[in-house]
Amino acid sequence: MLDRRCDSLAQAFEGIGDGARVMVAGFGEAGRPNMLIKALLDSGIKDIDLISNNAGDGETGLAALFYAGRVRKLTCSFPRGAMRELAMELVTSGRMELEVMPQGTLAERIRAGGCGIPAFYTPTSFGTLIAEGKETRHFNGRGHVLETAITAEIGLVKAHKADRYGNLTFENLARNFNPLVAAAATCTIVEADEIVELGDIDPNNVHSPGIFTNHLFTTRPVPEDSWQDWKETA
Repeated sequence: MLDRRCDSLAQAFEGIGDGARVMVAGFGEAGRPNMLIKALLDSGIKDIDLISNNAGDGETGLAALFYAGRVRKLTCSFPRGAMRELAMELVTSGRMELEVMPQGTLAERIRAGGCGIPAFYTPTSFGTLIAEGKETRHFNGRGHVLETAITAEIGLVKAHKADRYGNLTFENLARNFNPLVAAAATCTIVEADEIVELGDIDPNNVHSPGIFTNHLFTTRPVPEDSWQDWKETA
């Protein structure tokens, strides 16, 4: 019987080496898989090529990866907010590479990666610094920029409910980038609030089918103090 559930988080992160490309879902803290981010931090993996809508907030969650110096490159749509000073320091000192793009472009590049579409044209960013060095074309008299798809070796996803097959539902705004990341990653690790019995999720409410899920865990609270472990290992 197909079962995506895993006994431990450490097991799911086994075999992931330094320099891995990791895609993290969420919009701010909505739909952010903080338990999996903590497990990624605990794994000791460094030189991460990180893809995320934003760079996190405060000193916990996604932000802890930056404070611990684990991120080699960040691809995002919004690196500012509470993380702007640290992000600027890492970039200007040469410790981190930064690729920024409009949020819709980021979402579509991830969606294209999950659908097997290698590239697409978009009018967004035409004539701006973001378009420099990229192929451009005009369609119906309007300029467009060629953007390539984004995929990743690892995708970290937060679900509301899951069954053991890995079928997922997301709650309200937490849906955001989660289904896109699940499809675009070679190995998708899912943190779920609840694992229900097979058949308990209405097929019409499956937001991400189990074929995209590789490892599945139920949510366990991450103690606030445990986020400070990186200070001792950074």
